[in-house]
Parts: sequence; structure tokens; C-alpha cells
Amino acid sequence: MKRIVLMVIRSLFVLPYYFFRICRLCNIEKYDRETRYGYLHKLTTIVNRRGRVTIDCHGLENLPQENGYIMFPNHQGLFDVLSMLQSHERPFTTVMKKEVKDIILLKQIIQLIQSEVIDRQDIRQSMQVIANMTRRVKEGENFVIFAEGTRSRKGNTLLEFKGGTFKSAMNAKCPIVPVALIDSFKAFDTSSIKKLTVQIHYLQPLYYEEYKNLKSTEIAELVSSRIKQTIEANTEQ
Repeated sequence: MKRIVLMVIRSLFVLPYYFFRICRLCNIEKYDRETRYGYLHKLTTIVNRRGRVTIDCHGLENLPQENGYIMFPNHQGLFDVLSMLQSHERPFTTVMKKEVKDIILLKQIIQLIQSEVIDRQDIRQSMQVIANMTRRVKEGENFVIFAEGTRSRKGNTLLEFKGGTFKSAMNAKCPIVPVALIDSFKAFDTSSIKKLTVQIHYLQPLYYEEYKNLKSTEIAELVSSRIKQTIEANTEQ
């Protein structure tokens, strides 16, 4: 958490302006998706630099040419989405747990990028979120879902990927993009403020023709194994 404090201190004089701009851009009838996301993308790059974090990005060429895909990263910590916001230039949105929907700034960002908010204890509401995502992906929006369901708290070690998180992709018949995050947990989930490099690898997508005959649990295992192999190949053993 010390790095968050560092980011705040080094941005102290401009924080009110940043917050004002984000609140203003939450007017989705006035500002289109590209404008809203573009500002958040630019702002994230600035804030990450002030937090002494460098994003080492690989595989942008693997992203599908057409919008309407879902990215499935491993979930290491609170910094994961910031690494994706900096490295992914095209707009995407997220699925956020309801516990964070009223936290200041997160609340505004949820509105800015029109995140889906999920109540993991409410099966009916969760099914509605899946239906909403399916519709939105078919309409050309990109999403990020953390298939582990929660951050691993085990560094670069993965938790089990849940098959149910792939239902929206299967329903939308859209490309599935595995994303490997390395050392992201060190940004906010340790007490260090030393200069840090976080790796992000956008892997080859799975297209519908490749996974249409697989069960959701089999897709989850396949995506997880590709991410695990990438992490092992790019970390010191």
C-alpha cells in the first residue's frame, strides 16, 4: 500500500483536477466510449510512472483485429487492472465485485467505463451479468474477467480458473484472450516502493471454432495452462 501513498503524494496538486475530469467524463451521453477510455488510459500511464512502475508489455499483435473479445488474466493483486489500462489502447470494461462499487474513485471509474457489477452471492444477478456481457461483447465491446475469482495472494502462482467465468464468451462465440501478468502483486500488495517492472503478456487468442466443442471447465484449464507456461518461461526459477 506504500506505493499507493507514493502515487497520491506525487500527484497531490493535480488530484482534484483528475477527479473532476473523471466525474465530468462519467456523462456517457455526452462523451463516447473512446474519449472516456482514452483519458483513463492516459491518466493511468502518468500515475503508474509516478508510482515508479514500468509496464513491460508483450503480444499486443495477438489481440484480435476486431473488437468484441474477452481477456482472461491471472489475478495477482490490486494493480492488475492498472497494468492493463496502460498497455491496452482500445477501450475495454471490467466485471467488478459489488463490494467496491461505492468506494470513491472506483465508483466513478465503474461509471466511466460502464463496468458490470456482480454480486457473487446472488446467482440470479450473476446470471444477468453474464447475459449483459454476452450482449455487449456481441455489440463490439471488450471485457476483462478474472477467472480465478479472487487475487491469488501467492505471487506468480495461479489459483484454479473457474469454468463458469467463460460462459459469457461461449455464449457470445467471441475470441478468448489469455493474459499473463507477472510481478503485478509487488506493486500494491507488498510494502516496497522500489522501482518495479510488471510484465504483461497478451497471448494468442482462442477463437470460437477452436473451443466450441469444449466444456467450460476444459476451456478454463487450457487458458490457465497457457498463462502458467508463459509465467514459468519469463520468471527466474
